[in-house]
Amino acid sequence: MIHTPALADNELLAEFLHADCSTWMNQLEATALPLGMVLYASGHGSDYVYFPTTAIVSLPCLTAGGGTAEVAAVGKDGVVGVAAITGGRSATWGAMVQIAGAGFKVPAQVWKAEFDASGVVRHVTLRYLQSLFSQICQTALCNRHHSIERQLSRWLLHALDRLPGNEVVITQELIANALGVRRGGVTEGALKLQRDGVIHYARGHITVLDRRRLERCACECYGVVTRECTRLQPELLAA
Repeated sequence: MIHTPALADNELLAEFLHADCSTWMNQLEATALPLGMVLYASGHGSDYVYFPTTAIVSLPCLTAGGGTAEVAAVGKDGVVGVAAITGGRSATWGAMVQIAGAGFKVPAQVWKAEFDASGVVRHVTLRYLQSLFSQICQTALCNRHHSIERQLSRWLLHALDRLPGNEVVITQELIANALGVRRGGVTEGALKLQRDGVIHYARGHITVLDRRRLERCACECYGVVTRECTRLQPELLAA
């Protein structure tokens, strides 16, 4: 069944609805975000900004040799295409749909004009940007210092926070690309979690059986990012 997104399914759009930012929001367009769709490439700008609702978008950086690693991910908690409002027009990371779903898009120039004109939009967006930068910094630390099993556990927890239910539809290859590690390392980590009864993995479907144990398997980076995002989330949602 095709899910028809609602504006309130995205946390930033829900906050803007509370603040009655209806003029520019009338230009939002519901859009499908299929697996593998490139929203923009590294070093290139985008004509649109995207507000995912049920999709998760990966923000990967690439090496000259073709290596890749995810610096952050965006789901119902945020917006993709922040370079449109910072004045930089492009970013050193790209944006690709990692988990298929839906969302909304709006022309980048509309979003930039509203950001410049509206104190509410600017305030909420800047708070989100701070949480995004915190995620980027913590991901860099995690990728350098923590085991693949801990990184995998952290990644799964963040995915669950952005999705309904306890299932993540993704291949081990895509997870390996996100973490910047060998696929074999992800396989070993997933098998250990499965043997311990934490997850069940079959044909690109990861079902989390015991979230509490998964949290214990993850490094402290999950808690650091989650607490910071909670602290910075829009005031009306927090209330």
